[in-house]
Amino acid sequence: MQKLAPHKVIPGNRPSNTLVVERISPRRLGALVAMYEHKVFVQSVIWGTNAFDQWGVELGKEMGKAVYQRLTGGTEEPADDASTQGLINYFRGRHRG
Repeated sequence: MQKLAPHKVIPGNRPSNTLVVERISPRRLGALVAMYEHKVFVQSVIWGTNAFDQWGVELGKEMGKAVYQRLTGGTEEPADDASTQGLINYFRGRHRG
């Protein structure tokens, strides 16, 4: 798969950030989004990559839909990795009545 369609493979085991907050204002959320967009752009310039690669965006959407199904109870299948499953368990535990 890697050789045939490298844009369809996410190798995993990469650092990531997850922010969990009780309340956030529109101004702070906007600042956070702007900071991450700028970070991604600057990294792409330094690394010489295309930060706006549509294949990667589409794969991210597919993965996001799968996580959403797990969060909302649409499927009970475990996530593909322990980190994502831990976050799903955390949010499901906090947001189920």
